[in-house]
Amino acid sequence: MYVVAITGGIGSGKTTIANQFAALGIEVVDADLIAREVVAPGTPALAAIVNHFGPEILTEQGLLDRRVLRERIFSDPAAKSWLNALLHPIIRSEMLRQCAAVSSPYCLLVVPLLVENRLTELADRVLVIDVDEATQIERTCHRDGVSREQAQAILASQANRSERLAMADDVLDNQSGTTETIRERILALHETYLAFASQQAPQL
Repeated sequence: MYVVAITGGIGSGKTTIANQFAALGIEVVDADLIAREVVAPGTPALAAIVNHFGPEILTEQGLLDRRVLRERIFSDPAAKSWLNALLHPIIRSEMLRQCAAVSSPYCLLVVPLLVENRLTELADRVLVIDVDEATQIERTCHRDGVSREQAQAILASQANRSERLAMADDVLDNQSGTTETIRERILALHETYLAFASQQAPQL
């Protein structure tokens, strides 16, 4: 299976772009969705997290309280390392499993922290969704209802723009141009990926 990984900083528009590829018939594997699925009630990972952090890490409904967890690991590097060591291998294997099960000509793997978690080798090609930092902050504040300072802190914890661009095979400018211009860029990339995928496919 030919895998195109799509990444970008917070507020870059990854989900919107991925949805446009999906509208073209391409199956999408979303790392954020998988990250939520692997800690659903009844999973071994959630049991391990509760055992490590205590029952206060759960909501009244028995779900993982992400806000509490985020606060716990934000100020405790050891706790963050423990959590990453638990979850990253589970998420990685599930991403690989879902990519292998895709039936579209290629698979779009959406991984927000692709560069930070050194997951570029999972993909045949890396597409970076690029906007400037001011746009990221503005979109994040508007979408998530966070303060400017919180948005800047999230940005600071991620790979910077130049680090992401250095890992890119393709870059999609999601800031300049009209909606139609951006759609044309997506269509051009789609045609490119179809061609690459057909070259990789075993010849019958």
